[in-house]
Amino acid sequence: MSIMQEQIRMELEKNEIAADIWEDALSQLYVGMRYLDTALHILRRQPDSSFPGFGTDGESLFYRPDTVLALYRAGSVEVNRACLHVTIHCLFGHLFRERDPQELLWQLACDAAAEYIIDHLHAGCVHLPVRARRREFYLRLENFCAVPTAEAVLRFLEQKPYSERELLELAQEFYCDSHSLWPKKRTPQTQRQKNRWEDAREKMQTDMETFSKESAGGDKAMLEELRVENRPRYEYRKFLKKFSVLREELHADLDSFDYIFYNYGMQLYGNMPLIEPQETREVHRVEDFVIAVDTSMSCKGELIQLFLRETYGVLSESESFFRKVNVHIIQCDEKIQEDVVITDGKELERYMEHFTVKGMGGTDFRPVFSYVNTLIAQGAFRNLRGLIYFTDGYGTFPAKRPLYETAFIFMQEDYRDVDVPPWAIKLILEPEDIRRQEERRI
Repeated sequence: MSIMQEQIRMELEKNEIAADIWEDALSQLYVGMRYLDTALHILRRQPDSSFPGFGTDGESLFYRPDTVLALYRAGSVEVNRACLHVTIHCLFGHLFRERDPQELLWQLACDAAAEYIIDHLHAGCVHLPVRARRREFYLRLENFCAVPTAEAVLRFLEQKPYSERELLELAQEFYCDSHSLWPKKRTPQTQRQKNRWEDAREKMQTDMETFSKESAGGDKAMLEELRVENRPRYEYRKFLKKFSVLREELHADLDSFDYIFYNYGMQLYGNMPLIEPQETREVHRVEDFVIAVDTSMSCKGELIQLFLRETYGVLSESESFFRKVNVHIIQCDEKIQEDVVITDGKELERYMEHFTVKGMGGTDFRPVFSYVNTLIAQGAFRNLRGLIYFTDGYGTFPAKRPLYETAFIFMQEDYRDVDVPPWAIKLILEPEDIRRQEERRI
């Protein structure tokens, strides 16, 4: 047998051993966490001796057999964790975000978020003692956010609690796989891959909450992040239309105007069109409205201002506001702290320029509803469509349904599941989505 043939034989043998190791890792993960069944079998395994370590593009798992063998020598748990780490990146869409995959902070945020989940799982097949550096990082992270998603970890890191040297050390601490294959732009293929992983994620949450409830009972970190990622996304602009009124305005309705009949009349009779634009049109705009802002100590001032800026951005557009409006912006904790009445766009702009948070006490939602009911009885509103209450959810809800639509708005980065009353609407806003909307308006 020639030297080349021997090398080929050894390479094939390594490939087979590495493939068996991956298969064994999948089996151990499935036995330990049955709710991972669908997710574990999406990626096709592709051995590649030239690839640096292992990584994924969302469709295949590329790995260097030598790397897999080296991991296995350190113990099967290391291989199991590596397999799950890559799967978590795909499940939670880290590689499908509109981010530069080579950005150091984003890579670190994704790796830290994945390792946080793995370190908080109870399955023996992935259990390793958590090192002191990780424990310290996790403690600071948990004090910063409720659910350490990759985006939440990124915001934490962007606050610069670590020096450049410490960031590099953390990147090494949480490093597991190469991100070089992560898509750099969205294509029909990457969208299909993303949809497939989203379907697997939704099925996994259902499985954890029902069929595998007992076995998954201790894996709270995994379940909480699944709930965060699987929440339906709403566009706040469209949501506000629920609280607008339909009214006719004196304005030519060009959308209902038929140019064919107009031109035909002009050609046939010279200067007599067969049809003209309607002089009025129907529009949805905000008129009577209440915005309640929870200013208790548990609500972050930054998130309050982010919510108000987005609301201002939507309402200040000409298509949202009537010339004269009656919008009450109420700041409250366990009692009413301030009620500012806005009657036009300029007043709203001045209010936003000088806005300061007032309160910082406890949380009780009932005083706001009692106060608004009193305003209605006094004739302060002509046609109150609804009340939007921005809050963290930790408070006492009123027992009775009010006469107007009510929505409780939460920011995802500071939110855990809260059961609002059945008569209320619950909406979770994405801080990153709002920030992107602000950038587009600028």
